[in-house]
Amino acid sequence: MKRFLWRPYIFCLTMAAVQGCRPDGTKDNREAGFTKERMMENIEPLPGKNDPIDIKAAQQGEVLISYSDCYTCHKADKRSVGPPFKAIAKRYPANNAYTEMLAQKIMLGGSGIWGSAVMIPHPNISREDAKLMVRYILSLKNKP
Repeated sequence: MKRFLWRPYIFCLTMAAVQGCRPDGTKDNREAGFTKERMMENIEPLPGKNDPIDIKAAQQGEVLISYSDCYTCHKADKRSVGPPFKAIAKRYPANNAYTEMLAQKIMLGGSGIWGSAVMIPHPNISREDAKLMVRYILSLKNKP
């Protein structure tokens, strides 16, 4: 995937992909290849080392996710409102720095990395519970 320094250009390409428009203004997005699924494939993994994930922590995180509202917007391997958990696992290395960052993202919410959808904040989730949830998501990295 090519990276461009000029942000408005990236925004235009992203909006064309999200809205299903080709850069020339026509709507035939299948010929142009601009689909949400194609955008997911083009998100590159970030560099960093992967630390081992504690199985018990990942299992606890899976339980916490199942009792939260996460599955309203996320699925394990299919695009919904938000990115699939497996795409998140593919993008981020499983280490403490990214676990902290993603846990904060769960608690504070955010948008922009995966498209125009906004993730609502979850201030009632503790930092430790959010980290367990992230450990579960990152544990999906090597699962088919």
